[in-house]
Amino acid sequence: MNVIALEGWQLGLAALMVVALAACTTMARLGIGRPLLIAAIRTAVQLTLVGLVLEALFASARFQWVALMAVAMLLIAGREVMTRQRRRLRGGWSFGIGTMTMFLSSFSVTILTLTVIVGPQPWYTPQYAIPLLGMLLGNTMTGVSLAMDRLTTNVWQQRSVIENRLMLGQPWQEAIGDVRREAMRSGMIPTINSMAAAGVVSLPGMMTGQILAGSAPALAVKYQILVMFIITAGTGFGTLAAVAATSRRLFDQRERLRLDRLSTPKG
Repeated sequence: MNVIALEGWQLGLAALMVVALAACTTMARLGIGRPLLIAAIRTAVQLTLVGLVLEALFASARFQWVALMAVAMLLIAGREVMTRQRRRLRGGWSFGIGTMTMFLSSFSVTILTLTVIVGPQPWYTPQYAIPLLGMLLGNTMTGVSLAMDRLTTNVWQQRSVIENRLMLGQPWQEAIGDVRREAMRSGMIPTINSMAAAGVVSLPGMMTGQILAGSAPALAVKYQILVMFIITAGTGFGTLAAVAATSRRLFDQRERLRLDRLSTPKG
């Protein structure tokens, strides 16, 4: 099966639909027309640049360039985690915790998948390593940012309850237990919903892309199942680690709630 090549004018027609949507939102005074157009432009520019980088990366297939690309992706994802939080930890802790948890979860799961499950030679073959890491980082980033945002927001809103529990003698783990569990559930819900709806409500992106590229549907299904499972594992472990580290940062060694370690939301 031959892949149908897309010309520039065809992408332009697709872009016109986004422009029409932006015009409709502007007339409805939703206030999202400009951000929508900016996001569309960023998508086109960023993906074009990434495509050029990946072509060069695939051609060289050297470990140091793959590692550099992976680190850049991790740092950008860590920044996105920080910017998505309404009440973030002061002093760069949100960036540090988010980046570290994604590194520990996404990188470990990706390396395990490449070396044990998929097994390309060499294991860092960019054709497999970069797409798998990208999908893991993207989904882990969403789960970690949702969990950390829910945790810090709920701690602020329920500060009186938590402080009362501390005064009654509860350790900080118990005083904040309900909030931590709710934050962990919030981080995992999008991934669980995606798995539950896969193949019934929607066809996942990787499977659709492989089918459009000419792969047999049965093979595309196997790869998609693999991807869904490793995304779930990476997101789950990353969320658990991020909530544990963030909640510990909210208390000092004397088990006092330290809301001064949270920044004031803008706007």
